[in-house]
Amino acid sequence: MTRALLIVDVQNDFTEGGALGVAGGDDVARGISRLLAEHAGDYDVIIASRDWHHGDDDNGGHFAAEPDFVDSWPVHCVGGAEGADYDPLLDTSAVTHHVKKGQGVPSYSMFEGAADDGSTVSQILAAAGVDEADVVGIATDHCVRASALDALREGVAVTVLTDLVAGVAPGPSAAALEEIRAAGGSTR
Repeated sequence: MTRALLIVDVQNDFTEGGALGVAGGDDVARGISRLLAEHAGDYDVIIASRDWHHGDDDNGGHFAAEPDFVDSWPVHCVGGAEGADYDPLLDTSAVTHHVKKGQGVPSYSMFEGAADDGSTVSQILAAAGVDEADVVGIATDHCVRASALDALREGVAVTVLTDLVAGVAPGPSAAALEEIRAAGGSTR
């Protein structure tokens, strides 16, 4: 078995005080740092994603002056700005691959992004022979959901570590976890 840890969007704009901050985001960052301090060696690949939006356009309709919070959002995670940085409570020293997504287009899954060398998450996982992944990060009901479902579609066995995710809202977050389980993933 070759294992990966997929860390989804633990960024300043998604943790407390950010443009789209979720309750518990800082706790998720701290918890992932603890997991990495104790268990980084359990993973063959550790991939962290970040939203990395353009600051000078609407990113394909992703940004809106009057967002609906379903398909359009306030400005967030503009590449190079503080909001796009990893939350300072997240220790990224063990991360093997950094992926940026949403560069000019709406993007939720880390599988829609690429590392600076152009490699995609699918390519990184395939090259390492990854067959199972733990998924953590923000937000359970959006980017964690999309990333976990894409990993399952890639044939990777997925476990969402529920104490290391935070969602926008309880109902949609519970529904996202159920959707992941229904697709063949697990939670713990």
